[in-house]
Amino acid sequence: MASHIPNHLTLLRILAIVPLAAFMVTDKPWAAWGAFVIFVAAGLTDWLDGYLARKWGSVSDVGKFLDPIADKLLVAAVLILLVAGRHLDGWNLVTVLVILGRELIVSGLREYLGQKSIALPVTKLAKWKTAAQMIAQGALILAPGLPAAWMGNEIGIVLIWIAALLTAFTGWAYLRSALPHLGVS
Repeated sequence: MASHIPNHLTLLRILAIVPLAAFMVTDKPWAAWGAFVIFVAAGLTDWLDGYLARKWGSVSDVGKFLDPIADKLLVAAVLILLVAGRHLDGWNLVTVLVILGRELIVSGLREYLGQKSIALPVTKLAKWKTAAQMIAQGALILAPGLPAAWMGNEIGIVLIWIAALLTAFTGWAYLRSALPHLGVS
């Protein structure tokens, strides 16, 4: 039973998107706090499921498949909700396109190269990129619940631009390392 807990945590992360979205579309300061708590809990399950799977020796093909999908669903859902709530608009939409575009490209590269038994391992900088994205998204989710919401939003926007720059850089690094395997030099 314990060996299934990491996969259950991953599934919980996917299911958490529904109440997270419900809180994010509710225009009340308390709802921002609810969304933030769910988002942080979902982020913690990302770390915890991998930790437990490695510790218990229960890394599974299902987990390896589902974990990155859960991560991308959470990030994409939050970005879409931030755009819908107009927390990200104008030039700040560039960050959304960079983050989503990179995730699609790297996922496609991993899928293609995986069919050829070529791994595209996660880099340390990509882990920092993920942390920067989560912190930026968390700040933007929480901003409407803060007494000085405009300040929280401005901090979140600065952080999302930093995350987008790291995202673009790591995306380019992955693409460069994959090019020789794609028949492109």
